[in-house]
Amino acid sequence: MAVNILVTEDESIVRKDIERSLQKLGYHVIGTADTGEKAVELALKLKPDLALMDIMLKGEMTGIEAAEKIKSQIDIPIIFLTAYADEKTLSKAKITEPHGYILKPFKEVDVQTSIEIAIHKHKKESELKVENEFLRSLSRHKTDADYLFVKSKSRLVKLETSEVIVVEALKDYVIINTPDHKYTIHSTMKDIEKKLPERVFQRVHRSFIINMDKIEAIHSANLVMQGYEKDVPIGGSYRDAISDRINVL
Repeated sequence: MAVNILVTEDESIVRKDIERSLQKLGYHVIGTADTGEKAVELALKLKPDLALMDIMLKGEMTGIEAAEKIKSQIDIPIIFLTAYADEKTLSKAKITEPHGYILKPFKEVDVQTSIEIAIHKHKKESELKVENEFLRSLSRHKTDADYLFVKSKSRLVKLETSEVIVVEALKDYVIINTPDHKYTIHSTMKDIEKKLPERVFQRVHRSFIINMDKIEAIHSANLVMQGYEKDVPIGGSYRDAISDRINVL
């Protein structure tokens, strides 16, 4: 399916040249505008797949301002057309988070490359937004759930909480240890602690959460965990909490 493109350029000769180039490359020019106001109107009406926007437009609204208005209402990639590559202009343009720049005078290969990269990047960003929203919805499950989902190699793996032995902090990540796997995810211990059932799991150190059912032995303020290769220290501020949960004969 051809990509629908909105072209905004106030110089009619340049605008027609862009149209011809896009059509030659197999794209569909869904509409054209010569002012920022017209660009916003057409974008909201036609819902293009991508917008090519000249930065410096005649009239009260610049291409940068038009891009801001468009992106505040519809999620489409925008590529700026500009003869001005100075730092001040580009700094202003960056605020709108464009998907590319094409410098005038341009070559058809530059136009095609910029469009294809922008479309691909936007698609991946959209997929990531959907995935993140899905992950957020999963993260809202009840704290007494018997399972959680862990991202591993671009997949969401269902993990029974009973399989978790130890959760260990590693800077901005946590490592979830099970008998067969280690899952490294971007999270905090505080967030993980909220998602694990309190009836089974206990924070024993600022860097460790353990499955109480997996404790094999306790010695010298350390825990020996079933299926875990090293001892887990018990932090001083957590000793009372874990003592309250252990029956000693």
